[in-house]
Amino acid sequence: MNIKPEIQNSKPKTLNSELKTQNPEPGTLNSELRTELERPSWDRYFMDIVELVLKRSTCLRRHVGAVIVKDRRMLATGYNGAPTGLPHCAEVGCLREQLNIPSGERHELCRGLHAEQNAIIQAALHGVSVKGATLYCTNLPCIICTKMIINAGITGIVYKEGYSDKLAEDMLKEAGIKVSKI
Repeated sequence: MNIKPEIQNSKPKTLNSELKTQNPEPGTLNSELRTELERPSWDRYFMDIVELVLKRSTCLRRHVGAVIVKDRRMLATGYNGAPTGLPHCAEVGCLREQLNIPSGERHELCRGLHAEQNAIIQAALHGVSVKGATLYCTNLPCIICTKMIINAGITGIVYKEGYSDKLAEDMLKEAGIKVSKI
């Protein structure tokens, strides 16, 4: 068998041999490799899953995802969209758009459910308690979702962006729910 000399004399590359080549001092990694090798925090891990969940959203205005977690285990997921079995907004249009209703106002005129609502409903539908759990979500919950979260016994919220809903923020604080922005 004819093997090219450069292949025959080469050493198999492993992560350790690459690290030693790139980092002659023992115990050091360059920042690029360190970033590749580090595991995400639990908060980052679950927020990354939220980003995947929101891709299922059928809302024409905003894509939102939610994941409910307890003891580092996912209990339920939810995204915003029409109730199960009903036509999606993409099929029938958005009443809020047609009426020029600003985001965060007149929620009752939307045919969809919020991601947080869907996650809580999915847990209840399958008999899963969310008491003491943490909700990871794209946005800080609106006042309607906030009231559901409080009554469901969720004790923590980790979110990426915020609504400007002072009442929701005040109620979360009053209920003792730990809120963190990531």
